[in-house]
Amino acid sequence: MSNEKIQFNRPHMTGKELFYIAEAKFGNMLAGDGPFTKRCHQWIEAQAGCHRALLTHSCTAALEMAALLLDIEPGDEVIMPSYTFVSTANAFVLRGGVPVFVDIREDTLNLDERLIEAAISPRTRAIAVVHYAGVACEMDAIMKVAQRHSLKVVEDAAQGVMARYKGRALGSIGDFGAFSFHETKNVISGEGGALLVNDPASALRAEIVREKGTDRSRFFRGEVDKYTWQEVGSSFLPGELVAAFLWAQLEDSQAITAARMGSWDRYHAMLAPLESEGLLRRPIVPEDCEQNGHMYYVLLAPEVDRQLVLAAMKSQGINPVFHYVPLHSSPAGRRYGRPHGELEVTQRQSERLVRLPLWVGLSEQQQDRVVSALALAIRNQR
Repeated sequence: MSNEKIQFNRPHMTGKELFYIAEAKFGNMLAGDGPFTKRCHQWIEAQAGCHRALLTHSCTAALEMAALLLDIEPGDEVIMPSYTFVSTANAFVLRGGVPVFVDIREDTLNLDERLIEAAISPRTRAIAVVHYAGVACEMDAIMKVAQRHSLKVVEDAAQGVMARYKGRALGSIGDFGAFSFHETKNVISGEGGALLVNDPASALRAEIVREKGTDRSRFFRGEVDKYTWQEVGSSFLPGELVAAFLWAQLEDSQAITAARMGSWDRYHAMLAPLESEGLLRRPIVPEDCEQNGHMYYVLLAPEVDRQLVLAAMKSQGINPVFHYVPLHSSPAGRRYGRPHGELEVTQRQSERLVRLPLWVGLSEQQQDRVVSALALAIRNQR
């Protein structure tokens, strides 16, 4: 068996990226909002069915734009899971907002929609949901809660490009959605993201916030004779070279998703016996959710020491990883936010989770090695 190292992630290139970058360069348009940016906008709007898509330099930037557009002020509360990346909370903390951390579901590791209502206070302004591993939150229930309490909903769909909930693209259901095109995601541009605007009334203001608080986009469309500072904003645009790279990926997004799903399905079948033995739990994808093969993780049995499993697999040249340290237990989480309840599921599942290598081009032989090493590492502890 090969001793070649198996990385956790390997960024995929379609073969057209450098060609499009050269095209952008020779077109003498390197700043943001050039022809490739417009193509990407149109693709996202068509695929997601959102009213407006705006490329950003990261998903973090898209979330920060959402916080600005929601007019989050000091003391405003935003309900969110603790089991998420720091950007979900940072975007609102930067405006003085207070993250209120709510526990996750046992099955999908998404925000538990049954616990949201009890966490709402007079200061609650929004709910930030995170579609973990490209598997949708229970959006119908969440949107009903938001409507009952006049709250806005922001979808952190960083992992959700090409995934759907009841036929609707993730990121297109709440008031705003955020995509990531970081190199660890399915569709990539190195660094990059997009804000999805689903409320037509917010589209013009989103353009202004993204363009440093100016109406520059309206000026270039000929709608005003000069552009000026309109409100608080920042420079959220990516350059045209990033958009050119991304366009090559978006063109090939169906093939990328199919390849990842092939590897995901194979892991799922190969790991069924270990689940039957009670050694781990495989991911659970509800029937209403069409996932995108972003991540394959397992939840180790409680008696299995995760650190020993990771170390044993790495000694075999395989690089699995754990995931988030819950935000409510972090120094900044304790300083800027507050938990609602004990968050027992968050703590328990976060300590058991192991993500397996998954990328376009992962071979069956490599998957065999991963599964064999995982099984051996677990069984050696029994």
